[in-house]
Amino acid sequence: MTFPGTPTLRITRAQHRTIIGHCFDGLPDEACGLLGGPAIGAMEEPTGVITEVFPTRNADASSRTYTVDGKDMLRAMRTMDERGEVLVGCWHSHTHTEAYPSPTDVRTATANPNWIYVIVSLKPEHGAPVLRAYRIRDGAVAEVPVELMG
Repeated sequence: MTFPGTPTLRITRAQHRTIIGHCFDGLPDEACGLLGGPAIGAMEEPTGVITEVFPTRNADASSRTYTVDGKDMLRAMRTMDERGEVLVGCWHSHTHTEAYPSPTDVRTATANPNWIYVIVSLKPEHGAPVLRAYRIRDGAVAEVPVELMG
C-alpha cells in the first residue's frame, strides 16, 4: 500500500548513525527521537528531507512502549520553528521484534497522521540493525522508501 504523495525519506549517513547509536544506547528499553525538516502546505506534508534528528528520552522507560519526553519535544519544536521548519516524524526502536509498526504504534500514530514513522529493529537474529520507515493513516500502514544521502 502507498498513500498519494508519499515521499522518500532522505537522511544523511551521519543522521543514520545518530539514530542507530541512540537505539543501542537505549537498551534494554526502546529508544526514541524526533525528525525535523521542511513541509509543504497548511497540512505540513513532509517533503521527506530530514534536516535534523533529535535523540530524546523515552519517558516510558520501557522495552515495549515509548513516549517522547515532553521537554525534549518542546526543545525540538522550538529549534525547528526557529529554522522555519517543523517536526515531520519520529523514530523508535523495537528491541526484539521486526521493524514494522505494532498495533500500539498504529494506535498512537493517529495523533500525527502526516508524520513519517521510522522503526529500527535491534532483533539479534538480524545481526545488524534494520531501519525502515512508514506512513500510518487511519489504521493503514504504508512503507516509505529510505535513501541514505552523503
